Amino acid sequence: MDSAIGVTARERRLQIQAHALAMGIDDAFVSRLVETFYQRIRAHELLGPLFEQVIGDNWDPHLARMKDFWASVAYNAGRYSGKPVPAHVKLTHVEEWHFGVWLGLFRQTLQDIAPNAEVVSYFMERAERIAESLRLAMFGHLEIPNRR
Repeated sequence: MDSAIGVTARERRLQIQAHALAMGIDDAFVSRLVETFYQRIRAHELLGPLFEQVIGDNWDPHLARMKDFWASVAYNAGRYSGKPVPAHVKLTHVEEWHFGVWLGLFRQTLQDIAPNAEVVSYFMERAERIAESLRLAMFGHLEIPNRR
């Protein structure tokens, strides 16, 4: 991808979108990823009950929000306007080790449905960054006080 130096925000957004599309990432792929992943989450013996406790019968709105979130993360769609850190910090039943389980299931889902290995790497790089940010917000670091 070309350097981002000297380009406008709109030009950069178009570059990101073109790069994602060239890899096979579009709304249809994001929708399939989110639907498949959360089907697996719901069926998972450890993660399923955690999500069910918070989401309950509101899966359709949650899936729509996650599609907007991942479209915004993957190709700068600009459709997500939530605040994931405060939403996750209040989840007192989540343990730090759950992040590894979540990431493993996300990676497996990508490996099963992604059009190529580049898409797996592309999403996992972002998912790992997001997970680390949420993990630090929820559990802190040696130098950063945590919520517990």
